[in-house]
Amino acid sequence: MKIYVTHSKKWEYETKLYEPIKKSKLGKQHEWIFPHDEKQKNIHSKELIATSDLILAEVSLPATGMGIELGWAEDRNVPILCISEKDYPVTNALKFITSYFITYETSEDMIQKIADFLKVRERS
Repeated sequence: MKIYVTHSKKWEYETKLYEPIKKSKLGKQHEWIFPHDEKQKNIHSKELIATSDLILAEVSLPATGMGIELGWAEDRNVPILCISEKDYPVTNALKFITSYFITYETSEDMIQKIADFLKVRERS
């Protein structure tokens, strides 16, 4: 599965998102697009989103750029999974573009819940 990851630039995405995914089994089982990773920094997001199987949106902190990317995904009917850390309020506007939401407490909890979600998606 090709998964595009979006998030706020103000979020600690390297340590809280990218590293846990890369170090997990999920990191090897799927093709991950990390747009702010040094290796993938100058990618054309709109094209990659259109060809992705899923958008993983870390929505603990809002971001205009992420909102634009989520709009592109919705326009192309690419499924969107929103994840957020416990105690971070999620904007109600997201409920208009997806019904997939995960709240997590730790990196391990995040990885397990994403893995469970992907297993269900792959079966359907």
